[in-house]
Amino acid sequence: MAKMNYISNMNEWQAEFKFKITVKVRFSETDMFGHMNNNVPFTYFEEARIEFLNYLGFMQEWTAKNSEIIPVVADLQCDFLQQVYFDEKIDVFVKVSSIGNSSIDIHYMGINPNGAICFTGRNSIVNMNRNTGRSEKWPNEWKAKLQNELNIVVSV
Repeated sequence: MAKMNYISNMNEWQAEFKFKITVKVRFSETDMFGHMNNNVPFTYFEEARIEFLNYLGFMQEWTAKNSEIIPVVADLQCDFLQQVYFDEKIDVFVKVSSIGNSSIDIHYMGINPNGAICFTGRNSIVNMNRNTGRSEKWPNEWKAKLQNELNIVVSV
């Protein structure tokens, strides 16, 4: 298995995931050989991230009409470990890896029906003020939710 610089111990890293969604690979997401296109996991990451942040109550805050704070994806990467094919159901896991003053690092893992890890990923999200364009500190209540999430088991 390839070594990703954001994973120091694969077994420990994998065991820390608690939140997941399940996606089914659509025909439009594959090439002519039935392999999933390499840009598709980024869409799955987005879907899992939105569900996760919605579960935490952050999406409701960010999308409120009077909200000055928005999430900005600062970077995003994916590492491919195994082929994924049309019609496969993939469990896409998401977790918070680290919490900064105004940003969080989120990790992802896609697992096929055989239990094999197909792809992993990570990204940074910055809490930003839409009016000033500057980062904003996480409210204490949100930071507490993020820290608490490390100890909760959830499945959507």
